[in-house]
Amino acid sequence: MITPKMAKAINKQINAELYSSYLYLAMSAWAHTQNLAGFAKWLDLQAKEENSHAMKFLHYLFDQGAEAALDGIAKPPAAWATAKAMFKNVLEHERKVTGLIHDLADLAVKERDFATANLLQWFVNEQVEEEANAGLVVAKLDMLGESKTGLLMIDKELGKRA
Repeated sequence: MITPKMAKAINKQINAELYSSYLYLAMSAWAHTQNLAGFAKWLDLQAKEENSHAMKFLHYLFDQGAEAALDGIAKPPAAWATAKAMFKNVLEHERKVTGLIHDLADLAVKERDFATANLLQWFVNEQVEEEANAGLVVAKLDMLGESKTGLLMIDKELGKRA
């Protein structure tokens, strides 16, 4: 059975995952205003993925007989100077989420909550992928410098995300 301390921490993580979804939705909206449809599509899909992470945690609480305590979601930024600045924000945000997941994993070990530790291993692995994907886009944006043609090539590539 999940401890109250662990349930409270997971509820906090649900809020963080929903904020991530909201942040990526805001980024997608900004990308649309910049005529970067591929960036927008990638971010739309990322927003949906983050929402699914929140739901995974929520249903885990239900399975454990714990209560969900949803809180307000902070307002994300609405604009970025460039697509590169936006994706640097994506990478920075994913690194922050990785830290939150690691904190949860530490707590699960301290609480001797092996079921939650098992669930969190999936998220630990997921964050490796999240950081790698964001880091790759940032690296490509770094390579192209100020090239508008390069930006459009990356936009086209990101639009292929399924």
